[in-house]
Amino acid sequence: MRQTGPTGRPGTTPPVPGRPALLLSLALSLLALFALTAWQVAADGPLRGPDERTGRAVVGHGPARLTEFLADLGNTQIALPVLGCAIAWALVRGARRAPLCAALAMGAVPLLVVPLKAWIARPGPLTEATGYFPSGHAATAMVAYGAAALLVAPYLRRPWSWMMPVAAVLLTTATGIGLVLRGYHWPLDVLGSWFLCGAVLLLPLGLGRRGGRSQPPK
Repeated sequence: MRQTGPTGRPGTTPPVPGRPALLLSLALSLLALFALTAWQVAADGPLRGPDERTGRAVVGHGPARLTEFLADLGNTQIALPVLGCAIAWALVRGARRAPLCAALAMGAVPLLVVPLKAWIARPGPLTEATGYFPSGHAATAMVAYGAAALLVAPYLRRPWSWMMPVAAVLLTTATGIGLVLRGYHWPLDVLGSWFLCGAVLLLPLGLGRRGGRSQPPK
């Protein structure tokens, strides 16, 4: 609704939060959720017990070949070529900032995940070895497939444009399920990666698309 001016006539439309502010708010919310999850794991909080009981209960369920395939979707040998093709596609179509942001987001994954693994030092479901929180495979899948969808979707016609983010969500979710069912990670390892990398995607890629040259096809 428009504000009333000094003479009683309709004035200007009140300012509304812009996209960068919304992205920042969402990213900070995800970081807060990640901090809560990391605290629960590191400090042996009340969520850690149910998390480990759930993980032990579901390990080994499902067809082994299928669950192994799903877990492998988070391998860099699979996820990075998908992102590389999307970056190349966007560059050919004239985008510059968004592909750079996608590459930076992917490069941030090991810089964030590796130190956190060493600091929290969580043992895995089937081993006493440590370094399982957060999940590197879940992080790689989320950033690679999510960034690829954000890069390619603006150049596609409907319904393909909205199917790309849906495909990214399905691939990311499938990877997390495979990692838990194969006993490679606890559920909170995967969930923590999703919170962390959701923020990694929202900030640089969301802001990067504002300056790109991509326009959705009519």
